Amino acid sequence: MNLEGKTAVITGGASGIGLATARRFAAAGVNLVLGDVEPDALEHALRALRADGASVLGVGVDVAREADVMALRDAALSHFGAVHIVFNNAGVGGGATIGTPKAVWDWVLGVNLEGVINGINAFVPYFLERDEGHVINTASLAGLGGVPGMGAYCASKFAVVGVSEALFHELALRDANVGVSVLCPGFVRTRIADAARNMPRGLIDDEDDPRARALDDLAREAVEAGIDPAIVGERVAHAVEANEFWILTHERAALRTTEQRLAWMRGGPAPGINLRAAAQP
Repeated sequence: MNLEGKTAVITGGASGIGLATARRFAAAGVNLVLGDVEPDALEHALRALRADGASVLGVGVDVAREADVMALRDAALSHFGAVHIVFNNAGVGGGATIGTPKAVWDWVLGVNLEGVINGINAFVPYFLERDEGHVINTASLAGLGGVPGMGAYCASKFAVVGVSEALFHELALRDANVGVSVLCPGFVRTRIADAARNMPRGLIDDEDDPRARALDDLAREAVEAGIDPAIVGERVAHAVEANEFWILTHERAALRTTEQRLAWMRGGPAPGINLRAAAQP
């Protein structure tokens, strides 16, 4: 896809990977529609992008709500007349496999998985009618291998990889001119470790669990040592232009994780977990 003159909808667009990708798209002449649940961050992002000359619309959206995502699509179409790219990127972290309340599981899966499903349902039928478009879904290295302390997050991201692969094959069977990419980054310098800032009231657990705290501290260190979001934005733009399915910003870690799982399936030892390795491209 030639990006110039196209319109892209990006959820979670007010910060991190979403905002970095918006900047990269804007530099290529793409019209932008940013959806985000944080109004102050969204307004700040809009001002910054417009100051750089971008054509951008902002829409408040909770991607876990189907009606919000449908309204996001309708706003984009009303404002720009067409949409060519949807980046289902909004995401939250949190949720160890042991001891995490069901309500927290529901929140993580609602944003990370149902947000992607809602984006697909909102935009893919429209793309099929036009026989043009590209879908990018944000998964993670945690969607390629289980990580301790991140059970709910891993469940959501494994599911996003599976949904993306299924969508790819369904579109191929239709011979549709609609591309699909799945983004599986390692650690990136974003605010994912502070995702609880958007957690609904009543779900935050203030219990002082030393094991959970140690895992959180390690994850924060890895995030701080991660790559710049601009690197991810560049890779996303390239994947759309080249119609590539896998976006592996940390390719060595992604391939190693997959190789270790294959060896484990064949009777070898269980993979070791090295969070710090997932911070390096």
